[in-house]
Amino acid sequence: MLEKTDLFAQSQNLKKPKHIYTVSEVTQDIKLILENTFAEVWVEGEISNFKAATSGHFYFSLKDKDAVLAAAMFSRANKEVKFKIEDGLKVICFGKIDVYPPRGQYQLIVEEIEPKGIGAQQLAFEQLKKKLAKEGLFDPAHKKELPLMPFTVGIVTSVAGAAVRDILQILKKGSSCTDIVIRSTRVQGEGAATEIAEGIADLNKFKKVDAIIISRGGGSVEDLWAFNEEVVARAIYNSAIPIISAVGHQINLTLSDLVADCFVETPSAAAKIIVDKKNNLLSELENLRHELNFSFQEKINNLNNTLITLRHTLKSPQDRLFEKQQLLDELSSSLNNNTQNYLKIFGERMSSFIKSLKALSPLAVLSRGYSLTMIMPEGIIIKDATKLKIGDKVKTILDKGGFVGSVEEVMDERETYI
Repeated sequence: MLEKTDLFAQSQNLKKPKHIYTVSEVTQDIKLILENTFAEVWVEGEISNFKAATSGHFYFSLKDKDAVLAAAMFSRANKEVKFKIEDGLKVICFGKIDVYPPRGQYQLIVEEIEPKGIGAQQLAFEQLKKKLAKEGLFDPAHKKELPLMPFTVGIVTSVAGAAVRDILQILKKGSSCTDIVIRSTRVQGEGAATEIAEGIADLNKFKKVDAIIISRGGGSVEDLWAFNEEVVARAIYNSAIPIISAVGHQINLTLSDLVADCFVETPSAAAKIIVDKKNNLLSELENLRHELNFSFQEKINNLNNTLITLRHTLKSPQDRLFEKQQLLDELSSSLNNNTQNYLKIFGERMSSFIKSLKALSPLAVLSRGYSLTMIMPEGIIIKDATKLKIGDKVKTILDKGGFVGSVEEVMDERETYI
């Protein structure tokens, strides 16, 4: 009985017409199912294979240890993202599941994205801070010294804010000689960062300010965010004029503070720097005035003492001539005495030399009974009798006179002793 029923069912199925789907139909049905099922979904995962297309759209994958989900974030949504999306970043995304028909691939269309465990703005701050530090924008070697006295100060801030009023009040009271040039800008909201950067550039083009203060009062992180924008940081770094950053209160720290040549915690503190510069300059000028007065007085006293000395020593031209004549006589007498002494000493030395020469002369030996005998005609003094032969002509010189003779006998050394 069961077998007949199964056969009947099979025969009925064979008679039912088949519905054949196209690929597009299957994809469209799946797309509708996923869109209706996952129209709003939060997904947590780690960014990988991130790519920013030239169109402005972002494409990436979200992954965990077991699966990967393709994701796309179109430019209309990602333009509000303040932090940098990069591989390895753990995020939470809000959007819907969709199907991309050309590849038959389902993906998450992201409308909102935020980093997991840290606020988006804080992450953006840390990422940009790291980037600018790597480029050297915070390098102390690049920071410029404030001038000894800023006689003209430019202020980039909102004219409607309390910060500019605080600055002006302090400068008016403590440094009224300082000229102020205000470049009004927005200090919060969309477009504020660009205006602040333009204000810095305008004051640099103006070239008639000695220092620039960028300032606004305190507020939330969102309120101060314009001073964390890259365009402002680079404008400060590229400024040829020293910049004082005075943004917020003591608890606030912005990238503008880190790039600026001088950073203070409040707008009032920025104005105090200018006042202190003026007071320090006045104090230094006062010290120099005292030193100059002392130097002048000392010089005058020295000149007076010199004048008094000159008065005592100053004489008539005739007296000075007599003095010079007397000095000339003394020098002449001294020269004559020195010359006589020198000649006397020189004469004594010459006599001594002559006596020494006479004592060393061979002729001096003759006075003691000796004689010199020379063979003639050569005139060579005879030292060895064996060099003579009988009949040689010899000349003998005595202390007084001499004689010439011939050799009759030659004796050797032994025969000469008497």
